[in-house]
Amino acid sequence: MDKILVIEDDRAVQRALKRLFESEGYSVDCSYDGPTGLEAFRASPPSVVVLDLRLPGITGKHLCREIKQSSPEMPVIVLSAAADVADKVLLLETGADDYVTKPFSPRELLARVNVALRHNRRAGAPEVFSFDDVTVDFTRMQVTAAGRLVACTPQEFKILKFFAANTERVVSREELLNEVWGYEAYPTTRTVDNHIMRLRQKVEKDPASPIHFRTVHGVGYRFVR
Repeated sequence: MDKILVIEDDRAVQRALKRLFESEGYSVDCSYDGPTGLEAFRASPPSVVVLDLRLPGITGKHLCREIKQSSPEMPVIVLSAAADVADKVLLLETGADDYVTKPFSPRELLARVNVALRHNRRAGAPEVFSFDDVTVDFTRMQVTAAGRLVACTPQEFKILKFFAANTERVVSREELLNEVWGYEAYPTTRTVDNHIMRLRQKVEKDPASPIHFRTVHGVGYRFVR
């Protein structure tokens, strides 16, 4: 049985989410603030985290970063008031998989949780992935190129994980947004291009003439080992 960890300080919202998810067969753990939410996550890792942005003790942004640093593949869906929409890009950059604005439709949130779980189950990449002189250890969140450590963000690890499971396949920018960011209304596909450019600079021997992260003009990208 998949378990959902709900970290939400509004007791009424928390009770409503617990009823919603349990009615669909999920096990549900609930926490009322950031510190107890982080403790619950570490004590018994869930299948997905539903996280309120405004929490006492530890902010939702900080908590999201903590969760993603320890478990990069853990789906995290953020709940937020409309006034916090400006933080959407920052949250997704720190690794959040989706973003739902309050007030929200319970059925929509449930659908997004189901999608996040399906994406996570489909992740077929190995825990250690190598190409050329680059080694990516997804468990330890380490990348080495020519024997030296390369610093990568949680979002870059997610992109690497997706390409490791989809080598040689042409992938559109829209698919990358949906599958890696998990948010169909992300502001612009230029975000994908910027992330690919930074990965090329970090792991390609000649970023200006990439061998592995290849552009397919008019479509997107193809990763070649």
